[in-house]
Amino acid sequence: MRIAVIGAGIVGVTTAYELASDGHEVTVLERLQAVASEASFANAGVVAPGYVSPWAAPWMPLKVAAGLFASHSAVRFGGGVLTMPGWLWRYLWACRAKTHRANRRRMQRLALYSRERLDALTLVHGLEYEQQRGYLVLLRSARELERARAGLPVLDDIGVRHELLDPAAARAREPAISAEAPLHAALALPNDLVGNCRQFAHVLKLQAQQRGARFRFGVEVRRLSAGQPGVLYWQPTDNEAAPIQQERHDAIVLCTGILPPRLAGRVGLRLPVAAVNGYSMTAPIRHREGEPDPGPVSGVMDERFKVSITRLGQRIRVAGIAELGVDPHLLRDPPLVTLYKVLEDWFPGAADLGKVQHWKGARPMLPDGPPVIGPAGPPGLWLNLGHGGSGWALSCGSARVLADQIAGRTPEIDIEGLDSRRLR
Repeated sequence: MRIAVIGAGIVGVTTAYELASDGHEVTVLERLQAVASEASFANAGVVAPGYVSPWAAPWMPLKVAAGLFASHSAVRFGGGVLTMPGWLWRYLWACRAKTHRANRRRMQRLALYSRERLDALTLVHGLEYEQQRGYLVLLRSARELERARAGLPVLDDIGVRHELLDPAAARAREPAISAEAPLHAALALPNDLVGNCRQFAHVLKLQAQQRGARFRFGVEVRRLSAGQPGVLYWQPTDNEAAPIQQERHDAIVLCTGILPPRLAGRVGLRLPVAAVNGYSMTAPIRHREGEPDPGPVSGVMDERFKVSITRLGQRIRVAGIAELGVDPHLLRDPPLVTLYKVLEDWFPGAADLGKVQHWKGARPMLPDGPPVIGPAGPPGLWLNLGHGGSGWALSCGSARVLADQIAGRTPEIDIEGLDSRRLR
């Protein structure tokens, strides 16, 4: 089949690879000049199926309310939320305990499959990118430990290897954690990994190209018509006077993250995808002669503030914050202050802050958590979007599921609840 993939983030790249591996003639259209240039550019880089969970959880409304009056908060709202009451209502509805449990299982099932696919691709193709195995969830209090214990049966059910550690055992895994840090306990996920999502996207793009996939950068899809074949109309992003080009494809796959209204409206899609912004800071690890390495061995997550600290080669990346209703291009100080606080709490002095890179990216999130994978409804139109803050953790599995669906094969995992019907 001739298949167009719209969007070249981590989900678009993995989708292109899987479709090209199945023998399809694949063309990827991306408005920017390279793969992984937005939400995948400087994200946390965490692939942790045991920690993948919907943002819509029973305790989150109270956490959000408390955060409104706190100097440091994992969740921040701006005035723009007033323009999206429908999304917020769906989010609150999904915070019910029963709905949260169902969505968490869906996401973790997909995340486990996705990590297996990522490991297989890395091994088979000898892919080289910055990565470290192992992940620690750091718990500051007895209450956080109690909540972590409550989630362990879920990890047992889906076969995620895990271990609760006391402070001494946790520091043995991550020796550079400050002796003054407020560490009550930790949840170890030894099979999970942290790595450079952007690097992975670039090396997998090369594998897709070797299988015939074509990447067309700097083009904007102005409109599309679903059908078999469907029609795409595109134009260079830097030249609106250029004539609009037309292409026919047997299938069109939307991996666009936030679905542009001009595309959604043309084909009658009404998916409630919102831009939930995340922040990161990246800096070289500060090495001092004769002293031990001050950075993490792999990656840790501060459970209270939902901020990760990961090692990328000789750099350290601190990432987190969920910001809704704020200009995605506005890099605000309060979220960055929280990132610096968490870094200072756990690894004081570990980063060379004179060479720091700040980043903010919009994570496309559906209100209940899981992505949407599968047919969009109109003939020949397919969806693989809405992965939120778990894009890399879910991407390889999502891509394989979609490729199997397009080929008419039954996916290797249960995909109940991962299609658009749950949002109707």
